[in-house]
Amino acid sequence: MAAPPSATAPRLRPVSDSLREYGRGIAGGLLFSLPLLYTMEVWWAGFTSHPASVLGYLVGTYVLLLGYNRYGGFRRDVNGFDVFTDSLEELGLGLVVSVIVLVLIGRIGRDTSLQEAVGMVVVEAGTVAIGVSVGTAQLGGQHREEDPEEDRRRLDSADHVPGQLVIAFCGAVLFAANVAPTEEIVVIATETSPWHLLGLAMLSMLLGGLILFQSDFTRAHRFTRRRLRRDVLAGTVVTYALALISSALVLWFFGRFAGNGLGICVAQVVVLGLASTLGASAGRLLIQS
Repeated sequence: MAAPPSATAPRLRPVSDSLREYGRGIAGGLLFSLPLLYTMEVWWAGFTSHPASVLGYLVGTYVLLLGYNRYGGFRRDVNGFDVFTDSLEELGLGLVVSVIVLVLIGRIGRDTSLQEAVGMVVVEAGTVAIGVSVGTAQLGGQHREEDPEEDRRRLDSADHVPGQLVIAFCGAVLFAANVAPTEEIVVIATETSPWHLLGLAMLSMLLGGLILFQSDFTRAHRFTRRRLRRDVLAGTVVTYALALISSALVLWFFGRFAGNGLGICVAQVVVLGLASTLGASAGRLLIQS
């Protein structure tokens, strides 16, 4: 007698479902990253980045994808293998989409060296891949049958501090990466007084707190259920700190700290922190809700 199929055996997705997910992912990738694909400073970052930095950026992107798919992804019945393979697929889609767009807009051609092409593709693919992951999760899937028990487990997982931090960081990087490569960040940082920078920091924290705890985004109350003053204050401060960390990392990768003093570097982080805070707070709610 044939043995019954194992309950733990991986379930194969129908081809039509996979194609639908890929379509949503590509749409999301372009939705979040198209400004970067059309930005000259990002092309130059790909030209000039050291191969080790490019590799580190690729690995960092994959780690972010693992975190997002673990805590906020599309499928609720994920296990470790699913998270690994889904993240790998999304990174691959990001690379493919970046190659196609860069070739079509004439940034990669016969005269482009292999190192320059690889650098450009990887730099662009980072944000595209995160957009693919978010797009796969959010741009559809309403046909699914709801399972209250699975939804509760998924919510409990996303409600844990590591899950919230990972998802907030993904949102911050998505927003910051679209602005960080531009010259305007350096110009603003150079010409803005310390008092104005302090005001910008206070505004960032105020907006972050309002978005997280007062905005009432659709179903967002599931992720910000604790409204005690200390929880609001802690959530706001942690979100802003995460936004500043993501801003510094993205600015460093795009070479915005090179040749600038400490004061200008800090000013750039604060200036970009406004966009990062919006991503870490609004993006955190939107890409989960």
